[in-house]
Amino acid sequence: MDAIYLDHAATTPMHPDVIHKMTEVMGEVYGNPSSIHGFGRRARGLLDENRRYLAKSIGANEKELYFTSGGTEADNLALLGVALANKDKGKHIITTAIEHHANLHAAEYLESLGFEVTYLSVDEAGYVDPKLVINSLREDTILVSIMMINNEVGTIQPIKEIAKLLKEHQAYFHTDAVQAYGLIRLDVTELGVDLLSASAHKLNGPKGIGFLYARKEVKFNALQHGGNQERLKRPGTESLPAIAGMRYAIERIEQDNYQQFNRYKRYRDLFYQQLKQADLDFSINGNLNELAPTILNISFSNIKVEPLLMNLDLEGLAASSGSACTAGSIESSHVLTAMYGVDHPKTENSVRFSFGLANDEAQIIEAANRVIHVVEQMTTRLSEGSEINE
Repeated sequence: MDAIYLDHAATTPMHPDVIHKMTEVMGEVYGNPSSIHGFGRRARGLLDENRRYLAKSIGANEKELYFTSGGTEADNLALLGVALANKDKGKHIITTAIEHHANLHAAEYLESLGFEVTYLSVDEAGYVDPKLVINSLREDTILVSIMMINNEVGTIQPIKEIAKLLKEHQAYFHTDAVQAYGLIRLDVTELGVDLLSASAHKLNGPKGIGFLYARKEVKFNALQHGGNQERLKRPGTESLPAIAGMRYAIERIEQDNYQQFNRYKRYRDLFYQQLKQADLDFSINGNLNELAPTILNISFSNIKVEPLLMNLDLEGLAASSGSACTAGSIESSHVLTAMYGVDHPKTENSVRFSFGLANDEAQIIEAANRVIHVVEQMTTRLSEGSEINE
C-alpha cells in the first residue's frame, strides 16, 4: 500500500530540481559572502543575485529583504524587532486570536515586557472583520499583525482592505504570508503592507530558510548579535545553498505562472466531492469557496481527532490536526476555539488535509476512499459501543 501525503500545510517535499540546484551550489560556491577574496566575491555575487530575485517576486527592493531561518524567525523579527524599536511611540499591538504560534508566542513575550496586546476575534468562518481592527486602534498602537492565509483552515484575510484603513495611522502593518507566498502572486506595494514573512519549505523549497520583507522606512531592532550580515539586522553567515534553493523554488512557480493554484483547487474539490458522495457526516471549517485551495479542514461528527489520525496513518494516509500535541495528548486547536468557542465539538473532531506537489488526481481519489473506509469503520464501532473512539 503506497503512502499518500496530505500534509503540505505543515511542510512540502522539495522539488528534485531544487535539490539539484542546491547540490550544485554546495559543491561550487562555498566561499563566505563576507570574505573579500575571489571565493567570497563569487558567493557574494550569488547572494545578491538571489536576494534581488526574491525581492522582485514580491515587488520589493533588494535592500528591503532580510534572510532568516524561516517563517518563525521572520515573525519574531517583525513583532519583537518593531516593538522594541518603537516603544517610545507606544506599547500597544494588535493581532488576531488565530495567528501561528510564531506570532502569538512572540506577542505573549511582549506582554511580559510591559506591552499591551489586543487579540482580535474572528467569526465562524475564521474571518477578521476590518472594522474590529479600526475599532481597536489607539494613538499608542505601533504594530498590527494579521496573517494572510490561516495555516489550519485556509481562511484568506482581507489584507489589502485592512492596509487601506491603516494608511493614515502610525502603526506598521505586518502579515505572515508563509501559506500564501508561492501560492498566489504577492506585491507588497499593492497589498499596502510594511512587513511580510515568508518561508521556503512551504513552496517545495528547503527547510531552514525564509525572509522578512521590511519597507525601507520601517524601524526595527535586531534580535541577535554578532556579525554585520543582513545590514546589521540578522547576524550569521548566510546559508547560500538554502537561499539559492528558495529562489529556484519560487522561480519554478513563476515560470509556471502560478498554475499550481488551480491544480491544487482541483485536488481539493475532487477530495471534497468524493467524501460528499459517500454520504459521510462531516462539515467544512470555513467557507469552502473562499478558502485557500491547499487546505481543507474537515469536522467529522462524533469522531475524536486523535484516534482518527492514528487510523488514517495505519491506512498510509498522512494528515494532521491543527491542535498542539503535548505530552502525548492533543490539545484543542486555538484556531477552531477562536472560531467556535471553548469545548465546541469541532475543536476535537477536525482534521486538516492539505494538498500539493506530492499529489495527483488518482492519489486524491484513493486518499478519499481511505478516509471513507476509516470513518465508516470508526462510526460502526462507535455505534456498537466500542471504546475505539474514546
